[in-house]
Amino acid sequence: MPAAQNDCIERIKLMSPPPIQWPDGKKFAFTIFDDTDASTVANSAPVYALLRDLGFRTTKSVWALEATEPPVVVGGATCAEDDYRAWALQLQTEGFEIGFHNACCHHSKRERTLAGLRRFEEIFGHPPRSMANHTGCRENLYWGADRVTGLHRFIYQAATLGRKSGFKGHVEGDEYFWGDICKERIAYARNFVFPDINTLRACPLMPYHDPLRPWVNEWYASSEGGVLTSFLETLSEENQDRLEAEGGACVMYAHLGKFFRKDGVVSARFRELMERLAAKNGWFVPVSAVLDHIVAQRGHHTLTDSERRQLERRWLLHKFTRGES
Repeated sequence: MPAAQNDCIERIKLMSPPPIQWPDGKKFAFTIFDDTDASTVANSAPVYALLRDLGFRTTKSVWALEATEPPVVVGGATCAEDDYRAWALQLQTEGFEIGFHNACCHHSKRERTLAGLRRFEEIFGHPPRSMANHTGCRENLYWGADRVTGLHRFIYQAATLGRKSGFKGHVEGDEYFWGDICKERIAYARNFVFPDINTLRACPLMPYHDPLRPWVNEWYASSEGGVLTSFLETLSEENQDRLEAEGGACVMYAHLGKFFRKDGVVSARFRELMERLAAKNGWFVPVSAVLDHIVAQRGHHTLTDSERRQLERRWLLHKFTRGES
């Protein structure tokens, strides 16, 4: 088959995802991976109480270890603090998933990352099933320029003036390497973030394995929501209705501790949109549950070169026009 024709077939495949049948007659799926940046019991517990009462069960990431250095971006509470650890355990008991966002808020060499994973397992009874890199940490897996390949890597390096490099979590033999442990213990890692509320439409092949990034078992994408304005824009009434009509799945990228509670009050618009979404016939479960269900329906997918190029191209376009991650 000619290469051009084969590429066209791959493009159609990427743009036209096979439908997913959601459990119990649900029409769509919605969840959140909450990066733990700036999270404390005071600023996050009211948000999670709202989610719980509305019937949402999402994924709350944590830092298992206390910080011993300044944070690379922003700090927050950790599981070394009794009240925060107890609250995280309560969330797990209530059906929320606890995810991994690196061992702590600053660079962690291999042994400290392993200590963080061991402590995570001691607290929560099992390794994390889902994770997201914490921006700026040297132990991040396939981060910065290593998120993309070939010409896309060159474009990314030029656009960021080479500042987004030096991430070594996947570099075997480096003092920050922990890719082998990630592959052994963690099922899903986040990479690309897109502006579409229907994450499955933006990245219909997720979760997928990328043979060029072998230390991650499977990657998932997310929908843009890193700041309050982008979260609310992605979750607008019109977008909610489209997600439902398309029978899709939304995995929101968010920092609930940073943006959704001010002066002791949860954002009124956030509450309004979440209440509206909760009234729909959606499946509101944690990230790994959504991804497990997709795998059960479609099987495991290994990314092709053509599919990788398309995902990278579309992510770069979003990243350099209005994206955050």
